Amino acid sequence: MKTIKMTRFFLLLSIFAFNNCANSNNPHPKSTMTSTEQTKSNSTEKNYQTAYLGGGCFWCMEAVYKELNGVITVESGYAGGKITNPTYKEVCTGSTGHAEIIKITFDPSIITYQDIIDIFWHVHNPTTLNQQGNDLGTQYRSVVFYQSELEKQIAEKSMLEAQIQKVWPDPIVTQIVPLDKFYVAEDYHQDYFANNLNQGYCVYVVSPKVEKFRKEFKEKLKQ
Repeated sequence: MKTIKMTRFFLLLSIFAFNNCANSNNPHPKSTMTSTEQTKSNSTEKNYQTAYLGGGCFWCMEAVYKELNGVITVESGYAGGKITNPTYKEVCTGSTGHAEIIKITFDPSIITYQDIIDIFWHVHNPTTLNQQGNDLGTQYRSVVFYQSELEKQIAEKSMLEAQIQKVWPDPIVTQIVPLDKFYVAEDYHQDYFANNLNQGYCVYVVSPKVEKFRKEFKEKLKQ
């Protein structure tokens, strides 16, 4: 089996062409902005909470976290950059400063923020700077965006424990930084793995990560 060397950006050129043409009058038709304050307000419904994580390809991260018991929704999006309403095409250049991340809405009576962060170190490689496999660039960096001092402390402690336990042999280089704004990615990125099981990247990259996750955390999966 040949190693996939094309990035997802090139795999999606045809999608961009269609999407940009169909929405030529509005280059940011689906991106929405959520401030930290808005996020906290939205998450109060049914006492749900949120977590914001970046671990390379947001297709991979979304596919994994959607299967956890207690996770209500997972949205793919962008954070940590310097422009408003970024598009996928812009983020893929690496020039906007955004990372591909996911917003996890969860029920803390079933799964805690601590659980979500502890799992984070196992479902991607946090030791490769600005890289996950063949995906290269700051947009693929490993990052935890915290919303409070408590979340920051939990993330830092969890990262230290993962390092001590040698979850990975090399030093962890994950950023732990405050969340400013989260931008929801275009519609075609949402539920991408579930909707594109036969797409090349999903077959050779996402699917193996999901299968590994299912074996390692089977007791935490939705029934």
